[in-house]
Amino acid sequence: MESTSATSGGSTRREATRQKLYEAAVTLIAEQGFSATTVDEIAERAGVAKGTVYYNFASKSVLFEELLRHGVGLLTASLREAAERTAAQGGSKVDALDAMVRAGLVFIDRYPAFTQLYVAELWRTNRAWQSTLMVVRQEAVAVVEGVLRDGVEAGEFSEEIDIQLTAAALVGMVLVAALDWKSFQPERSLDDVHAALSRLLQGRVSGKG
Repeated sequence: MESTSATSGGSTRREATRQKLYEAAVTLIAEQGFSATTVDEIAERAGVAKGTVYYNFASKSVLFEELLRHGVGLLTASLREAAERTAAQGGSKVDALDAMVRAGLVFIDRYPAFTQLYVAELWRTNRAWQSTLMVVRQEAVAVVEGVLRDGVEAGEFSEEIDIQLTAAALVGMVLVAALDWKSFQPERSLDDVHAALSRLLQGRVSGKG
């Protein structure tokens, strides 16, 4: 029992250290770019020794790759939780999508620097972590695809919709709108931004119906 407790404690401490390194890296890279950011700076910002960085990650590139995996994993989990919570409450598939839009906004509001990095890296094709980024991106989009597919099967959505492209469009809508919000319209509240995207999602932009 003591051994298990000690192992658990060590694992918790290591996870806390990795979280510090993620936060330091994402802040620095957002401020000055990946190439300009050094391991020394990451260690200093995290309040740990340089050796601690290499103990947890083989290199700066590996750290950034794991940062992307970790961050998108958190986003995916929040989207899935929103969909499952809506289903448990008896909501429709449109309600589930709306809840996922809000969950995405909440995530971006909490992690704006990470979101900026994520969107920037989606456009790069020469990075060592590109394949990893594509995999974790698809995991997030797949959650939305699942809700759309269930909606089509339930007759709530048209069978003519392109599930793959529609899911990607919805995720992209939240990312771009949220970045515009944080960068150019920071005076808006999260509720205000969510309401605007909710109207767009539910087809009420034209004012008809």
